[in-house]
Amino acid sequence: MKNTDPKQRILVALDKPTLPEALALVRELRDHVGGFKVGLELCTSVGTPAVVEAIAAAGGSVFLDLKFKDIPNTVAGAVRAIVTNFGDQVRMLTLHCDGGSAMLRAAVEAARAASATPPLLLGVTVMTSIDTATLNTELGVHEPLETHVARLARLAQAADLDGVVVSPHEVTTIKQSCGPNFLTVTPGVRPAWTNTGDQRRVLTPAEAIRTGADYLVIGRPITAAPAESGGSVAAVTRIKAELGVG
Repeated sequence: MKNTDPKQRILVALDKPTLPEALALVRELRDHVGGFKVGLELCTSVGTPAVVEAIAAAGGSVFLDLKFKDIPNTVAGAVRAIVTNFGDQVRMLTLHCDGGSAMLRAAVEAARAASATPPLLLGVTVMTSIDTATLNTELGVHEPLETHVARLARLAQAADLDGVVVSPHEVTTIKQSCGPNFLTVTPGVRPAWTNTGDQRRVLTPAEAIRTGADYLVIGRPITAAPAESGGSVAAVTRIKAELGVG
């Protein structure tokens, strides 16, 4: 379900190589943001069970961004294992939309069979590091990027996923195509006072919210905020001020 508390809509990407570094940020920020995204780097280094359990024990809500993509039976088994082993410790879980409708439906069925209250299942559309030229020339998808993202979002919605991960540039299109209640989770969010790094399709937090984004995933502008500027808490406070959140 969509969270109407603006503070809860900020999800911090814990792109850290060690669990102590990640947990330090969780303890520092847990009262200031809605949750924490953990992905391949930390889960591969430490192990997914250890990561999820430690962050949950530290008071953090977990967005598990493992981007599952495999044959339907394998993905269903992976989703079942996450839901069965971690219960309500995982709030969100990602899968690649381009795994196809059978894979997406198998994931939904496995999650619902394992729990009456499974995590939100989100389909990853096109990663924010990919632009139109890469999509067309390297991946061989010969349609406008926004059109392709909308196609994948409709595929995810038809499979009964809760929403999709999209760049903030495609949120308006998704809301028009899939309706206002289909969730949009947006990486590629960069405050104007930071650099864009390896993200290409970016907007500021305030711009992303104005497009209709439901959740904002923000990493390095918060987690790598320099100490002389006040560090991570000061960065979150500045972002919330831009959003009009106290």
